[in-house]
Amino acid sequence: MKNEKSLKIYEEAVKYIPGGVNSPVRAFKSVGLDPIFIDRAHGSRIYDVDGNEYIDYICSWGPLMLGHSPKEIVQGIEEVVAKGTSYGVPTEIEVDMAKIIVEAYPAIDQVRMVNSGTEATMSALRVARAYTNRNKILKFEGCYHGHSDALLVKSGSGTITYGVPTSPGVPDDVVKDTLVCRYNDLDAVREIFKNQGHEIAAIIVETVAGNMGVVSGTQEFLQLLRDITKEYNTVLIFDEVITGFRLNYSSSIGYFGIKPDMVCFGKIIGAGLPVGAYGGTKEIMSMVSPVGPVYQAGTLSGNPLAMYMGKKNLEILRDNPQIYLELEEKAKRLEAGLRNNIEKLGLNYTINRAGSLVCLFFAKGPINNYDDVTKCDVDKFNKYFKELINKGILLAPTQFEAMFLSNAHKNEDIDYTINASYEALKAAHNL
Repeated sequence: MKNEKSLKIYEEAVKYIPGGVNSPVRAFKSVGLDPIFIDRAHGSRIYDVDGNEYIDYICSWGPLMLGHSPKEIVQGIEEVVAKGTSYGVPTEIEVDMAKIIVEAYPAIDQVRMVNSGTEATMSALRVARAYTNRNKILKFEGCYHGHSDALLVKSGSGTITYGVPTSPGVPDDVVKDTLVCRYNDLDAVREIFKNQGHEIAAIIVETVAGNMGVVSGTQEFLQLLRDITKEYNTVLIFDEVITGFRLNYSSSIGYFGIKPDMVCFGKIIGAGLPVGAYGGTKEIMSMVSPVGPVYQAGTLSGNPLAMYMGKKNLEILRDNPQIYLELEEKAKRLEAGLRNNIEKLGLNYTINRAGSLVCLFFAKGPINNYDDVTKCDVDKFNKYFKELINKGILLAPTQFEAMFLSNAHKNEDIDYTINASYEALKAAHNL
């Protein structure tokens, strides 16, 4: 793999950007490499500045359900740009977009556009606290909800613990009301509600945790969250920044059949452009300014470019349900091929899949929570990653992320990936 141009850009980047990147995982440090810099992408392929071509399984961390630069979405964007890129006052397309989201997500009546998943989760929790007049929130170890202060916490050695900051710059007082439980641990949830349930404003959860690989919430676990929040008048928030419109057109509701009180969306509703949204029942959303007392604002919220791209993306997914069936079949094909590889090589590894999200864990299963994930052989994964990137396959540069499939991935892409994965596993284990 050639990397002269990427390396030259990186050497310049570190002078002006912390670590040379604008998001930590892009640094490729966890896999012991320097970052690659991208020139362009189309369909299932992404190309770096050195001319290397990769089958892309990052897909901008999930939103590119139709692949890179699909003609049916990007066509017409020039006309939108020519009209203006930002107004700071309302546009009709914001209303159209909100209507599409509300109609697709049966649990909510209203939605507010923001600029990122982090903004969405932060704002939803503020609204939930005001609505319940309580301060405490419950999250789960291994679930990532953006980088707002109150959510940058980790659990200690026990299953139930008060949060402690996982980043310098986050004061202890900010996270003192953030409680953390083990994911998929029903007894821990019951215990914490028995002791503090009437003080908990909200539970926020990823129905499929996508930042510790792919770890799906069990049906029993998610149903318990729904039941116990109703019992204690706590707001249940589904963070669907990764799962929204990917698992199903009705997102987690269509996949698991469980309705939350509030939901958070991210980049998929902008087809990869910077965007987010949070929504809820009309009663809850009536807390939001200018109707209610909870303040939240943003100049770029409902940006016309993001709304245009997102509206077309969601309309295509809505009007072509076969896309989800095709993605499911492609993901099954990839899962089966990877499983066959590890069995042939005698490796006691685990593959988790939820819809079109796939992860090969370098650890013995089952993988149901963060404790299980931490058992992965990261060194072996790093060797595997390097072998694959040299074979023209781009995974997330960390063991703890999903492989994202798009409708642009062809069966031949998947078959090539399976064969390359077999060779990469052999090389990584000196077999």
